[in-house]
Amino acid sequence: MKSIFERTTYNEVLERIDSLNENSTRQWGKMTAGQMVWHCQFPFVIGIKNKHRGKGNFFVKLFFKKQMYSDKPFRKNLPTASNLRTKEDKNLSTEKAILKQLVNDFYNCRTRKDWNPHPLFGKLTHEQWGKMEYKHLDHHLTQFGV
Repeated sequence: MKSIFERTTYNEVLERIDSLNENSTRQWGKMTAGQMVWHCQFPFVIGIKNKHRGKGNFFVKLFFKKQMYSDKPFRKNLPTASNLRTKEDKNLSTEKAILKQLVNDFYNCRTRKDWNPHPLFGKLTHEQWGKMEYKHLDHHLTQFGV
């Protein structure tokens, strides 16, 4: 599986984000392109800030953690946590710029040795963080055909 910490994957992701435009239509789900890009910012913020110290959610870890960094794609139409979705329209250009900066900032964490536990998934290795961030973003970019 690809990792956002790999230079070629990092560059590919930035190009895919750039290729999103107002005419990009979703293949599934309810989010607009702007809402999706806004949604994709949160996992990167969690990783970049690296402030969480909890053990994660037992049930989430039991049933979903391995899916976050496995080669198996996410199912389409998975529910989105209510705090990670918006009903407001989002300006795609503005949100793309923010997401690209966050992807860049996360890529710059590629040499980080110590990672605090993820708030839902608990302890993750450096490799798991890179794969998880890529997989989530890839899922949503694919959702919009890029």
